[in-house]
Amino acid sequence: MTEYLENKASLIEWIAAGEKPKEQWRIGTEHEKFGYSPDDFTPLPYEGPNGIKAMLEGLIDKGWQGKYEGETLIALTRPKDQGGGSVTLEPGGQLELSGAPLVNIHQTCAEVGTHLKEVLQLADSLGQAYMGIGYAPDWSVADMPKMPKGRYDIMTDYMPTRGLRGLEMMYLTATVQVNLDFSSEADMVQKMQIALALQPIATALFANSPFINGQSTGHVSERSLVWLDTDAQRTGNLPFVFDNFGYERYVDYALDVPMYFVIRDGHFIDATGLSFKDFLDGNLSVLPGEKPTGEDWENHLTTLFPEARLKRFIEMRGADSGPQDTFCALPAFWVGLLYDEATQKKALDMISDWSSEERHAMRINAARQGLKAEFRDGSLLDVARRAIDLSREGLIARGAVDYKGADETQYLKPLEAVIEQGCSPAETLATQLSTEWQGDITAVYKALTY
Repeated sequence: MTEYLENKASLIEWIAAGEKPKEQWRIGTEHEKFGYSPDDFTPLPYEGPNGIKAMLEGLIDKGWQGKYEGETLIALTRPKDQGGGSVTLEPGGQLELSGAPLVNIHQTCAEVGTHLKEVLQLADSLGQAYMGIGYAPDWSVADMPKMPKGRYDIMTDYMPTRGLRGLEMMYLTATVQVNLDFSSEADMVQKMQIALALQPIATALFANSPFINGQSTGHVSERSLVWLDTDAQRTGNLPFVFDNFGYERYVDYALDVPMYFVIRDGHFIDATGLSFKDFLDGNLSVLPGEKPTGEDWENHLTTLFPEARLKRFIEMRGADSGPQDTFCALPAFWVGLLYDEATQKKALDMISDWSSEERHAMRINAARQGLKAEFRDGSLLDVARRAIDLSREGLIARGAVDYKGADETQYLKPLEAVIEQGCSPAETLATQLSTEWQGDITAVYKALTY
């Protein structure tokens, strides 16, 4: 029997139902990657012998189950007893693994490795290649195939009305993120505050998108900069989270953001610009008399794009996609900071006196200058070093070891290398393009291909 949400209190209760005791906390890692033809470095179409659909069909043969809109194959899922998780398509064909909720980073890393092995075996036979980068090196929105998903049709029409770079966000960017649990409203508040304050540090550490149209931009994360001009109502670092925040305040924020769509019988109904408040009152013009379900509310929450997003868990959204080891490093970074009580308190203390203006400037400067951006009497490199030290403490305290007896701190090694180098990965890519690669943008594809 369908359960309908009757009032704002029921929306709050829906989010609060995500609370879990610490022993049930899990780690869900997601990563996106661009597929391309290695013959001419063009993005993959949906149809055709070397298309994205062929990849999905190949993964079905490996045990995944197809998910369809009508008769169109749009995603894959896997039963929990076979590992769980899903494979989905972003608007321009970016292939995304949404990993299963796992206990530790060792399992996350194994999951990532298995997935990439499956994908790359198929890619070789299909004439495909996949690379990790935050913003497509030399493609334009016009170059990109459009995946046959109703949600994306609606967003493609609506995005240009809300900002200048929304279509770039949809079609030209790729990210890696981790989803983490909370035990109570107070714990959620602390985690959201740390997540939003330190998201620019993740942006700088993982910055891997310095190119547009085959040229260096002078910035380290073009993906992050795109979000600054996408849709101000549903993006940003949410200053209100640092002032009397709780479930109700986030619900108020979500209710103030216009809707995109409602799904009924597998079909997307355009609800762009309409109010979820009206839906809650049974007055949504496209579904008169109907009240929302929990699935409707969850779908609406997925159309909010802040740097850290609250649902029944918290999503960390600040990092560019990149090399395979970064898919383990990102969850390790955040788990170390947020899954040990003592370390979480230290992280909260570290960011406690940062002003809203400082946090906002840090977000912009991290995307432009990376770790070299100034902050107070030092730089983001100094903050990043402290954050990684705290993360290491947290991972040691967790004591989760692999079969060799090694703990989760091993997955911080890529970030420690970045700190030692003193600059974001994007700066190295930009330097290589102008020197050893002599301006040949195809060398970027080759360097970042899995």
